[in-house]
Amino acid sequence: MDQGRLTKKERHALILSEVRRSASIRISKLARRIGVAGETIRRDLIELGDAGLINRTYGGATISLVTSEPVISERGLTLVEERARIGRGAAGLVQKGQIVMIDGGSTTYEVARNLSQLKRDLTIITNSTGVASVAGANPTFRVLLCPGTYDSREGSVLGEDTVEFLRRYNADVAIIGASGISADGPSDMISGAAAVKRAMISRSLSTVLVVTHDKFGRSSLERICGLDDIADIVTDSEPKADLRTAAEQAGTELHVFAAD
Repeated sequence: MDQGRLTKKERHALILSEVRRSASIRISKLARRIGVAGETIRRDLIELGDAGLINRTYGGATISLVTSEPVISERGLTLVEERARIGRGAAGLVQKGQIVMIDGGSTTYEVARNLSQLKRDLTIITNSTGVASVAGANPTFRVLLCPGTYDSREGSVLGEDTVEFLRRYNADVAIIGASGISADGPSDMISGAAAVKRAMISRSLSTVLVVTHDKFGRSSLERICGLDDIADIVTDSEPKADLRTAAEQAGTELHVFAAD
């Protein structure tokens, strides 16, 4: 790829990847690595800083340490290729004719986007307007969108109405995301989202957790479930030995779709 012709979204993803890798980085170094002018990088850093994704410093940027997640539209700017690989891999686990529950999130959206390109005659039950929209573009899919209170930060509906709706249905598989995953299991920053995930898990024969590598070793506000409730974890990078061992002991299968 000619990095000088990257879109703004692609540049932002690369910048965030470089900042996370180095913890802090200079504008001049970013400009050389990405192959654009320093002024272009400076404007990108201003936008990423305003979005709360980085902390701007004199001549560079550092990781933004936050206690809550950015909104879903901002999360979609990060780890773009990694989410795409996870989406393709998780979609491959879904069989024709299945009933699939999918919760809201930037990684679960990638799964739905990949599923929508397949003729699988699926029934999709979701609390995410984005997932419902992309899945609904496939004429072989039946899509059920949960009721509830709309959370604009997550692009999803949450609340008791959502949970009660999910309890009416049976599914073959639930595909969920998480804010973090440790040996104690997946967790989420938003209690309402954690409740929806638990409802999906309870009504499904198996559960697939889709997470990018930056969630490894992180414990967020509310525990969703134990690893023994998760049949498959789909990710983009090999986790550390302790997490892999915990998953194996729980009987959870790990699917790693790393870069070529």
